[in-house]
Amino acid sequence: MHPGDVTRRTTLGLAAAALAVADAKADSAMPKEQVVGIGGFFFRAKAPKALARWYEVNLGVRPAPEKDGMLPWRTEAGTTAFTPFPADTTYFGDPAKQWMINFRVRDLDKMAAQLRANGVAVEVDPQSYPYGRFASLADPEGNPIQLWQATGKDSG
Repeated sequence: MHPGDVTRRTTLGLAAAALAVADAKADSAMPKEQVVGIGGFFFRAKAPKALARWYEVNLGVRPAPEKDGMLPWRTEAGTTAFTPFPADTTYFGDPAKQWMINFRVRDLDKMAAQLRANGVAVEVDPQSYPYGRFASLADPEGNPIQLWQATGKDSG
């Protein structure tokens, strides 16, 4: 890892600290209206239908409904880190990849075992941090994915 890179742990630690400070202050500094979460994540894919199916089978992320009666993917409430990285970061791996998504999970060990059983390579960080544990993997097109099992206030 390049020494100048901001790590995910630092980013999430700073986000957790900022939340604690924000909770302690009156919300008079907060805007009246603000976004309340991620409404969608859109990206290019070589094989969109196959990749959508991979995310559904391996991570439980349902594709957006295309007709009545289809159920959308719903997430649990909690912190979402929104963090731009330097353009020359090596943290995402392949420099051609412009994004990395972080998914919350309830049980990192069970999720890693499930992914491995499906033939997906997963690297679980052996260190536990005050705000959670992490694992790294990539989808079939090489897009970087991070899994986060939160602890403390953000544990869901």
